[in-house]
Amino acid sequence: MNEPLNGITLESVQERDRRDPLAAFKQHFALPQGVLYLDGNSLGAQPVAATQAVEATLTQWREELIKGWNQGWFDAPERLGDLLAPVIGARAGEVCVTDNITLNIFKLLGYITSQAPDDRRAVLSEGGNFPTDGYIAQGFCQLRGCEHRFLPEGADLAEHLEGVAVVVLSQVNYRTGALRDMAATTQLVHAHGAEVVWDLAHSAGALPVELVKSGARFAVGCTYKYLNGGPGAPAFVFVHRNAQCGPWQPLSGWHGHSAPFAFDADYAPADAISRFRTGTHSALAYTALEASLALWQDVDLKALRDKSLAMTELFRTCLLDLFAEHGIEDITPQEGQRGSQVSLIDGQNGYATVQALIARGVIGDYREPGLMRFGFTPLYLSFEDVWHAARHFREVLESGEYRDPRFSVRGAVT
Repeated sequence: MNEPLNGITLESVQERDRRDPLAAFKQHFALPQGVLYLDGNSLGAQPVAATQAVEATLTQWREELIKGWNQGWFDAPERLGDLLAPVIGARAGEVCVTDNITLNIFKLLGYITSQAPDDRRAVLSEGGNFPTDGYIAQGFCQLRGCEHRFLPEGADLAEHLEGVAVVVLSQVNYRTGALRDMAATTQLVHAHGAEVVWDLAHSAGALPVELVKSGARFAVGCTYKYLNGGPGAPAFVFVHRNAQCGPWQPLSGWHGHSAPFAFDADYAPADAISRFRTGTHSALAYTALEASLALWQDVDLKALRDKSLAMTELFRTCLLDLFAEHGIEDITPQEGQRGSQVSLIDGQNGYATVQALIARGVIGDYREPGLMRFGFTPLYLSFEDVWHAARHFREVLESGEYRDPRFSVRGAVT
């Protein structure tokens, strides 16, 4: 059961864990017994502190009632934004935790296109990207009379920027895990007279992000994946401090007003990042996220990146000899060019294989067509966890366990 996997012994990975500078963070997460969780790229694990934090907010709600809004609830979007800022290479006052990625993209599309010259009216979405970014861009363009275009997957971006006002790009591709060069791409887009909105859904908390250093002016991201904010946790929007005093953003909600409790009849946007707020948020959701962001203040992001690359390479190396035999294509980019996931394609048995692994307590996820994704979260995964996950994968393939008909039954969420 503990035989070496492609020459890698259990003892060798246990030694790596003993030298791991991030090993102590695992105790801060409430992981189910017997589960090897490789799906933090979809939903992060629960921080232990989140339970106590949410219970404290429930008590505050019960005992303080509406007074809670003056006891930390109302200013949570900006306060949590400042906590998050160092994790994504931003500065205080440049990040607001609010709404979700979809709404935040819509806000930025409106904000940017309203400042664009008349000969730049197109919005360029990324082909092969997570579809919600393209969906909201299409809806925005229908509403505002802009032209929507898709950048063909693998195409040269420079050849598709004529007449474009704004490009929406993922720093890490959700399918392949491919990592874009943020600085070079931002420079390219700006040189062509356009803006870029970076989607950090699969990079924030997975690797060091350097928004300001890269010259980026706009970004969005979620907090329920690698940042462990909880299911449906609020997203965030980044706007460089020099780009915050433009026109209205299109979702002019009352919390984005310069004086929301003046209750003026006419809207006047706040001068700073608060203008990207909309309406009332959930104090409970923000409390759970704040418990996680408190942990991030002590994370060495270079150590995080080093461990992420080492874990993804360990997983692949333990399985490499099986891929061709079982018709599996490894589309994971090479070290330095990937995020924190391993992406494997099996168009025939991918879904059943993932379900068989889940039945064993190894939780990854499946995306059509044929994609098996495994996300590696350095704060709560050990090298031994990764080794055992690979062992289970080998056993599922070699035994043909995935052929059991129950593993082909589709759920509503895949």
